[in-house]
Amino acid sequence: MGVLHGINASPFVRKVRVALAEKGISYEHDPVIPFGVSAEYKAMSPLGKVPCYTTDNGVHIPDSSVIIQYLERVKPEPALIPSDPEDAARALFFEEYGDSALVAATGTVFFQRIVGPRMMGQQTDEAAVTQALSETIPPLFAWLDSQIGASDYLVGDAFSVADIGITSPMVNLRHAGETIDANKYPKLAGYVAKMMERPSFKALIDEEAPQFSVAA
Repeated sequence: MGVLHGINASPFVRKVRVALAEKGISYEHDPVIPFGVSAEYKAMSPLGKVPCYTTDNGVHIPDSSVIIQYLERVKPEPALIPSDPEDAARALFFEEYGDSALVAATGTVFFQRIVGPRMMGQQTDEAAVTQALSETIPPLFAWLDSQIGASDYLVGDAFSVADIGITSPMVNLRHAGETIDANKYPKLAGYVAKMMERPSFKALIDEEAPQFSVAA
């Protein structure tokens, strides 16, 4: 059985856990915290980041996107990357948009409200939270809102890495006590709400909330 290394709160770890759930792949979970990681862990994941996936054969695969590509080859169905080349490219860009811009913006709020105070004994920097919510996040949400069509999914008519990559950092924002303004971003708010009710996401949200939600 494979082993997924990385703490639940990481949107990148969550990405892989959702992919594993969607594909019905059993695994063990090793909740490594990405601060001051051991030399042993860095031997598996040279950048010291989470997640890292150890296969049944003992091969270590770092990086959430790389892990999902691996899982696609190990168990192609259900596919998380569309077969159509253009749809595949769009899905992979949405995944990158989530991994880079969204993770950075929502991560500021999550770190200041959850990680800093609870795990590092730091006070919340309210100015940083305000700037993220009022300046950094709005244009990101506005673009996403413009990309949502009649389908329940971001690309085509099937759940894909696009939906995983965009929804995963939104979970951290939810844990930090923020919601998407349905008046400003009605399509995005509705889309994310549906994604978070999907069993693969909902199970993780319920599992994480007692430890990582502002309400906890």
